[in-house]
Amino acid sequence: MRLLFAVSLFLAVCLHGDGAMAAQDAPAGISFSRAEQDYLQRVRSVTMCVDPDWVPFERINEQGEHEGIAADLIRLVAQRVGLVIELLPVKSWEESLAASKAGRCQIMSFLNQTPARDEWLLFTAPVFYDQNIIITREEHPYIGDPKGLASESVALPKGTMVGERLRRDYPGLRIINTDNEAQAVELVSRREADMTVRSLIVAAYAIKKEGLFNLKISGQIPELANRLRIGVIKSEPLLRDILDKGVRTITPQEREAIANAHVAINVQRGIDYSLLWKVVAGLGALILLVLYWNRKLRALNRELERLSVTDRLTNLFNRMKLDAELDAEIQRAARFGRRFSVILLDVDHFKQVNDTHGHHAGDALLVGIARILQDNTRETDVVGRWGGEEFLIICPHTELAGATTLAGKLRGLIAQHVPGVGGPATASFGVTTSRPGDQGKDVVMRADGALYDAKRAGRNRVETR
Repeated sequence: MRLLFAVSLFLAVCLHGDGAMAAQDAPAGISFSRAEQDYLQRVRSVTMCVDPDWVPFERINEQGEHEGIAADLIRLVAQRVGLVIELLPVKSWEESLAASKAGRCQIMSFLNQTPARDEWLLFTAPVFYDQNIIITREEHPYIGDPKGLASESVALPKGTMVGERLRRDYPGLRIINTDNEAQAVELVSRREADMTVRSLIVAAYAIKKEGLFNLKISGQIPELANRLRIGVIKSEPLLRDILDKGVRTITPQEREAIANAHVAINVQRGIDYSLLWKVVAGLGALILLVLYWNRKLRALNRELERLSVTDRLTNLFNRMKLDAELDAEIQRAARFGRRFSVILLDVDHFKQVNDTHGHHAGDALLVGIARILQDNTRETDVVGRWGGEEFLIICPHTELAGATTLAGKLRGLIAQHVPGVGGPATASFGVTTSRPGDQGKDVVMRADGALYDAKRAGRNRVETR
């Protein structure tokens, strides 16, 4: 008799082996410049460095092959631009970084852009988006602001973007270096470290695979979200431009299909019929244990899904979700010719609220504005916190006039119903509509310019570009 316990994790993070790839390998119709065409004719293959032990993102398996989410995405990019990728075998992430710095490989598969890495690498647009979360043991209190932590220890793999940023932004934390992701999570489970800050996907995979159910998610650090890119050595700018064009053809649906193919685990437990008479009582206990694990996993899945797309304070979508939705709207606009609009708003004199009444009052103001935005937009509109006191609204199938009318309505509701310092709170609005050839950053940049037009014109008004 065999008992099959299948666990399937759905990750709504806007993800934004060959058999794992759901996308079609048809040509992407990419337009290359003459210089890029000449490069592709001259250089048919490039050498790649990877992290050999970063499951499920990537690893080098026992057969010396690159596999995982990164492997499938890089393979898809290479197919679409017509390049062959050759793997440089390494034993560790540190060895991979050293090989890249020495010029032994032309590209690095999957990493965040940081000032330190800018010294020797150029970067494509993000290939994949993923949140970083704080993992602790169950008894650890929730962490609202990591700046308040003093002398706590955090286990982190060596040479990562997270380690670089935490040392700079949170000097009170004590860093414990580990050789890999699994070791960092294991140290927390064994109480040898207070916490680790890891990728949402990697943490979920490790907790499920190792059965570390004494751990929990204790918070997140939105500014440390993973925007994983392909790094290209600085001597190869044409190669970066070619790969960047391939990256921009990948759709959110393709990212999600590839990720889901790698974050599913089957756990099987067997019972020998010949020993059945000895374990009848134990079988009942095993079934109860399975039910308990299932309940824990469902709760973890729900929390992972919520955290991956939600701003903790306002319960609106977070920056990572907004980036993914912008990418999706850009692709729909290019494919179907349907324009969309963006509204960017900033709370006027927000610093005065914090300085005069404290951060709790500032938080309450942001929550009040978030509720007005959520209650007075369409179900099809995407509303999120862009950062700090800024909010972004994506309005599908909406021309400039309609978005401007909506912005005016929201401006009035905020001024009527949200208290500020010495009177009602106000906000300034910038509105723009997508144009042919836009990238997401172009639309946001125009909306930001219109927002600052509104600030310069006296605040509490709507301007367009």
